[in-house]
Amino acid sequence: MKDTTRDKEPPIVTEKPKQGGDTYVRWTWVEPAVWTERMLITLETGIEGGKWFALMDKVWSRKNLRRAAEKVINNGGSAGIDHQNVRQMERHKEREIEGLNRELQEQEYQVQAVRRTWIPKMGSKELRPLGIPAVRDRVVQTALRNVIEPIFERDFAPQSYGFRPGRGCKDALRQVEGLLKSGHSWVVDADLKSYFDTIPHGALMERVSQKISDGRVLTLIESLLKAGVMDSVKGWQPTGKGTPQGAVVSPLLANIYLDPLDWKMEQGGWKMVRYADDLVILCTSETQAHAALEEVKGWVQENALTLHPEKTRIVDMKQKGGFDFLGYHFEGDQKWPRKKSMDKLKDTIRAKTRRNNGQSLRRISRELNRTLRGWFEYFKHSKRGTFETVDGYIRGRLRSILRKRDGRKGRGQGPDHQRWPNTYFSAEGLMSLIQAFDAACQSRCRGQPPTGEPDAGNPPVRFGGRGGVSRPYPYP
Repeated sequence: MKDTTRDKEPPIVTEKPKQGGDTYVRWTWVEPAVWTERMLITLETGIEGGKWFALMDKVWSRKNLRRAAEKVINNGGSAGIDHQNVRQMERHKEREIEGLNRELQEQEYQVQAVRRTWIPKMGSKELRPLGIPAVRDRVVQTALRNVIEPIFERDFAPQSYGFRPGRGCKDALRQVEGLLKSGHSWVVDADLKSYFDTIPHGALMERVSQKISDGRVLTLIESLLKAGVMDSVKGWQPTGKGTPQGAVVSPLLANIYLDPLDWKMEQGGWKMVRYADDLVILCTSETQAHAALEEVKGWVQENALTLHPEKTRIVDMKQKGGFDFLGYHFEGDQKWPRKKSMDKLKDTIRAKTRRNNGQSLRRISRELNRTLRGWFEYFKHSKRGTFETVDGYIRGRLRSILRKRDGRKGRGQGPDHQRWPNTYFSAEGLMSLIQAFDAACQSRCRGQPPTGEPDAGNPPVRFGGRGGVSRPYPYP
């Protein structure tokens, strides 16, 4: 799409564009500083030749850079290798925007290497690499994503849920639940080994260029991919493949690369549900499951990726064992938090309920509730016994604190349950997960959206990726 305008912005798109009616509801999340009503009409009807031209001026637009800077500042996060943090960006925002605008226009902008840090891998002794771009680079990546994301989002396959506007984990879980209930009891549980670190740059850029012909945008994306990483031990290292986990634009690029797999499975009639690099295929027979796995194996090999040999398997839901997906464990006709999710919750609870904790019980309860509310909102569709177990574990930890304050050692014993009954902790403000579960069940039975907890003052939980919406989670 040719557009000779530079910083003279045409009228921005409103939340409900005047033309097209409900056709534009799906685009309420786009950045209005970039996507004008005219551009949205073109996006919906299809651009001539299928490729977008002259997009770079949208990236360096001061309005877009300003909106991008605001998003980066609001998201917070650590500094990159230049040690500039978001507070410094906030103080000098206009100066930084002018600098980036000029550098991008005059092709002087240089991407800095990402700062590599290592974070614990949940449920494992292994560490996961995380790349932290400089704040300035995060602003440019956000501005770039504001421009190109709708172009690709328009044609993404429906069974992809990860890092997409208005979609998220619960939507994917709802789809899996529905397929299991409809008789798809053979599951291909597939795991792409080190996916983000192994995406081949050449093939990825080829897929990006299928929809974008602006050479300067393509050069910018390639420079982000090849910026390299700065490791505190190994120093600077080039990046010949992969897209850093932690980079703003990485999730979009990862979805672009896997989109052909999504459509291949869709056109083949396979019921695949994918969230980023986590995917399951639900089948009605063992024969179908083996055939689906072979389809995935073939595509993965052709596209220079690798299936994890130990984590990829076929599961018969009528047998013991089940599978994990997005934090839940599915087995038989029930589901509950997977072991790693429970271990993470217990680690958090232990950190807040050490026996030498000198805070009042009411304050400790208040701190615990902050964790429990969010955890329950996500896992409230687990089997009932899950919440009884967690409630009992928490009260046991609190009774141990009270015993220590009495000068006694050890965990809470039988008499302690009588001295400090469950109602004692409720009076101190501790959230009861089992009561929240029962209240949610009663609300669903009455046809009302569950509140997640009797305390109606709880803030709504946002789900879906960037651009997700706050709403009740209705699936039973």
